[in-house]
Amino acid sequence: MSTVRLTLQVLLLCRLIRAQQLLPGSCSFELDTCGYTSDPEYGSWIMNEEGHLITADSAFLHDQEQAVLVSPVLDQQEWSCVRLVYQITGRGSLQLHLRPDGDNFDYRLWTANEASDSWLIASIDLSNTTIPYQILLEGQPGRGSGNSVAIFEIHIVPGYCIECNFEEHHLCGYSNSWNPNVNWYVGGSVAREPESNLLINHTNNNQRGHYMYVDSVYAKHFQEVAKLTSPMTTLSMAGCLSFYYHRDQERGNIFSVFTRDQQGHYEEIWRPEVYVTHGWTLVSIDIKAPHPMEVVFEVAFNSVRGGYVAIDDISFSPEFCHIDTEPTFDPSIANCDFENGLCLYYQEGTESKVWSRVSVKPNVYRIGDHTTGTGCFLLANTRFTSRPGYVGRLHGPLLPGNHKYCLRFYYLIQGFMKVDNAVVLYIYDENNVAQEKVWSLADTSRAVWTEVEITYMKPMLSKSIAACAGICHTYSYFFYTLSHAFITHKAFLKGKGSTGSLPGQCNFENGVCGFIQEKKEDNADWLRVRGHTPTSYTGPRGDHTAGVGYFMYIEASLMRPGHKAWLLTSDLRGSSSPQCLIFYYHMFGSGTGILSVLMRQSSREQDKLLWRRRGEQSGSWMRAMVDYHCDVRHQIIFEAIRGPSLRSDTAIDDISFMRGPCEDPGDITPYSGSSEYFNEIEN
Repeated sequence: MSTVRLTLQVLLLCRLIRAQQLLPGSCSFELDTCGYTSDPEYGSWIMNEEGHLITADSAFLHDQEQAVLVSPVLDQQEWSCVRLVYQITGRGSLQLHLRPDGDNFDYRLWTANEASDSWLIASIDLSNTTIPYQILLEGQPGRGSGNSVAIFEIHIVPGYCIECNFEEHHLCGYSNSWNPNVNWYVGGSVAREPESNLLINHTNNNQRGHYMYVDSVYAKHFQEVAKLTSPMTTLSMAGCLSFYYHRDQERGNIFSVFTRDQQGHYEEIWRPEVYVTHGWTLVSIDIKAPHPMEVVFEVAFNSVRGGYVAIDDISFSPEFCHIDTEPTFDPSIANCDFENGLCLYYQEGTESKVWSRVSVKPNVYRIGDHTTGTGCFLLANTRFTSRPGYVGRLHGPLLPGNHKYCLRFYYLIQGFMKVDNAVVLYIYDENNVAQEKVWSLADTSRAVWTEVEITYMKPMLSKSIAACAGICHTYSYFFYTLSHAFITHKAFLKGKGSTGSLPGQCNFENGVCGFIQEKKEDNADWLRVRGHTPTSYTGPRGDHTAGVGYFMYIEASLMRPGHKAWLLTSDLRGSSSPQCLIFYYHMFGSGTGILSVLMRQSSREQDKLLWRRRGEQSGSWMRAMVDYHCDVRHQIIFEAIRGPSLRSDTAIDDISFMRGPCEDPGDITPYSGSSEYFNEIEN
């Protein structure tokens, strides 16, 4: 604790009353905890006897591994920024979570695990929301003496974390990359070298305001570089970054602004067109940041006579600076799941149309759509096409040029096909001239919905066209689908696999997402696999997410009739609002048993049945939507019971919890299915 106290003394000497408004949830821990409390489920945070800090110390946690500090309920609807001053001594970690009201899950926004001999500053963006929330700070010091996590100050201010007028002592979390000769310094109210010839502050228009500047006075080498770096954003951001700058000495320095992502990749976003400004000059730059990033202000000097660069009043707006940055159209106009028609897609001509919108009642011979298992999709069945060389084209809507798009769709082949390029995806211009072939079907047979993702960019108005060639007509049966055609701005597209990492969502691509295997009361385990299951005429041939990924299933050959396998969520904290559980299940095989969803509470002797299916359902992945309500800690259990034969594989995939009630309860029957051997299994 001696290191922490030394740090505290330094912090107290440097603490400055903020000119900026502090929002509810701010706390300096000088007299009390400002309504912050320790979660009784974990260890306790302890106020320092002299005030000014709160600590999670391994010496006082005993058998607990962590302490969770919970804020009062906050109802701040505008974008805000948490400035967190903290220190980790020895081994340990500190995490900040957001707990929305009425949600089962806490969402981690920030984490740190590196020890420091001094206090550090973290800046965490909180996006605008109409839902009240709480902030959780989880301190987890390492076991053993001398390990602790301390919080000195929590300040919540309006606006974005990358905004700063440099009037605050800790400079909004901006940091200088130290260089022995050239560095960014605070200017305005401090004495300056006469050679600097610096200027008055822009904000206050007097000598007492602050700004940041870098000067060439001590430059010794060619291209000496000084970098001023913003805090790392914690949320995706798109809008207008503005700042004022002043620059002197023609051709004596190179001034640039970059963004840098978490992998360290730089992208230059601005460079001045003039070498000298005669006053403070306003700059506005459009930014699209789908991932966390920093803004880096970089100046390189060629000599000691390179002059200076100063910046001030960095601000951000969610509105773009330039009207041509973002198209005025909504790219979701090109989305279609074909449940309510063709949307904006259309076919050429009026005769011998290859594409038909159909729905199939799924069974052991026919596979339903990808969206729900029972919905609509487009069928390209070439046995109806009698003319060799006939091509049936499906046209998408025209989209503006000079933007990156990501087209996602799913296709499925039923039957046999040996001709390459039988189904092709082109990009056409507005005059129906083909610009590029971006994808063609090369599979010979895959009885599973398979995801395709294509990124493209064209300078002109363009559209996607799916073409099915009539040369396929000699083969008995074939169909192709554009079920779930999604087109979005590439800049805002979340990466593949991100679904598996979000609280309450799991596609099993990167593991089991915290699900727990029951070891006491069941007889077998759920298995995480990809591809098809080993026993013929049962189980899926691929996962639901992409057709080639992972899913969870029970292998009937490793179980006896009536044996159970339980897969449990980790503890869910409960919610005052209804919840909607959505998942996909696959129950195919003549001996398929039972799949149930149960809810477990410590206060109840028996688990509550929420949903159940018995017997073979179809060869498709089917969507289930389950409404339930629980305002205390609980777990959700997926229970699979083996049927009377080896053809009893049961699978689940793409599990998600959402704020309820379910908007489109297509699978509203909680209990259904054949019950001819139900009593035998239950007994």
